Amino acid sequence: MIKVDDFFKNGTPLGIVIGIGATVLATAVIPALPALARAARPTARAAIKSGLLLAERGREFISEAGEELEDILAEARAELQRENTMDRPEASEYDEFSASQDDL
Repeated sequence: MIKVDDFFKNGTPLGIVIGIGATVLATAVIPALPALARAARPTARAAIKSGLLLAERGREFISEAGEELEDILAEARAELQRENTMDRPEASEYDEFSASQDDL
């Protein structure tokens, strides 16, 4: 048998109050939705515009960072190549010989 204490302990009254409150709120808000949508349109447009500008700046930043990284990578490769040719001067002669052989 269900007791009154069990009814209050399991949260049923809170659920009923929330349901009634949501119903009252919905009946007040639903008729105002078209007016709210018209009022929110400029704000939404400004937010989208800001997002597009931010995305474009992000693309530019990523592109510039990629170019910088490519430049640094090319410089590092050139330094490594110079260090290798300085360490082994005979290697450059071999490279010229192998290059001429590849042309045949």
